[in-house]
Amino acid sequence: MVSIYPFRALRPATEKSAAIASVPYDVVSREEAASCISENKLSFLRVIRSDAELPDLNPYDDTVYARARAVFDEMQADSLLRQDSAESYSVYQVEEEGRVFTGLVACIAVSEYQNKGVKRHELTRYDKEEDRTRHIDRVGANTGQVFLLYRDSEGIHDLIASQATGEPVAETRTKSGAVHRIYPITDPDLIKKITNTFADIPSLYIADGHHRAKSAVNVYERRSEAGEATPEASRFMGILFAHDSVLIHGYSRLVRDLNGMSEDAFLQALGGIFSIRELHDVDTQASSIPPAVDTGDLHILHLYLGGRFYELSREIDPAVDAIARLDVSILQEKVLSPLLGITDPRGDERLAFMGGALPIAELIAGVDSGEYALAILMQPISVDSICEIADNDAIMPPKSTWFEPKLLSGLVIHTIDE
Repeated sequence: MVSIYPFRALRPATEKSAAIASVPYDVVSREEAASCISENKLSFLRVIRSDAELPDLNPYDDTVYARARAVFDEMQADSLLRQDSAESYSVYQVEEEGRVFTGLVACIAVSEYQNKGVKRHELTRYDKEEDRTRHIDRVGANTGQVFLLYRDSEGIHDLIASQATGEPVAETRTKSGAVHRIYPITDPDLIKKITNTFADIPSLYIADGHHRAKSAVNVYERRSEAGEATPEASRFMGILFAHDSVLIHGYSRLVRDLNGMSEDAFLQALGGIFSIRELHDVDTQASSIPPAVDTGDLHILHLYLGGRFYELSREIDPAVDAIARLDVSILQEKVLSPLLGITDPRGDERLAFMGGALPIAELIAGVDSGEYALAILMQPISVDSICEIADNDAIMPPKSTWFEPKLLSGLVIHTIDE
């Protein structure tokens, strides 16, 4: 059973929320963050990517984390960020291209993660984990949220969505046109009802934010060992979405060379593994290619090579486990490793990834420019498959999923020093 908690949220001043809200720390480079900050001095990137304002320092220097805390304190002193007087939940709503996503901002007990009530499907990298651990500890806050899924059998989504009424306390529009809004839930009886309803949910699943979750756990464990853990440090901030209310895209792969093979030789090698069909009239402004064949029990990949698109299909072995049934697994096992010599998809610089929500034209540009030799477009993994994998304590290959909505930082913050 899952324990969630309301908390005294730290929020941007309503009139400044559009300027303060920022993309998460891990979707922009240091240079990109610096550019954003130069255009907008109120951006929350000054807190979550403080290294962008200290370009001559190692991004992991102690001074970088001290800077983050100093800016964070300054924003509160200037009333740009204000803490609620009472505990609350919040509705986080995203409206984009006619679709509305609605989640609940809440705190989750660290013990839920430790005891696998919060389930994960990805490995974390130590360097990224340590960076956010030091950031959370020094700033004294969860400055970003963990994107979590729950199986909704109690009408929870509808209950939460019904609270997105009236004037939001924060609202901003991104460059893509998505509108993000925050609505507090302050009624004690409703807070109790939501808390009790989630107590009947057996598990939460991390969709995005594995490093944020593990880092928050690290902070609590280290503070506990030092005898410095506060009640709020024993919890981390998440946004909970019904599992059937989100979108999942595939994650495209780009490969820099053909490992010494010609294009013809590579296609011939693929022909021994897949059935290959050349595709015509592909909509390059779309983010994915619909399969030309009935997917059924088939692996389906789409290849862009030499200015042409191909659909690769192969029967799924019914005897294999949930991980081996994934298209990304067959790609690694049959193509990347044996044909292209890419045995470490996490670290091989010949392999790059592109989020599946972007138009196919961007993949084409990367290949046609000569920077990459080929692109592979992946079909989305079903949310049920992801939950099954997490339930079995299994780990998916890197960059297997691209979830939407994409959430912003700085609209709701959870402080942990009290």
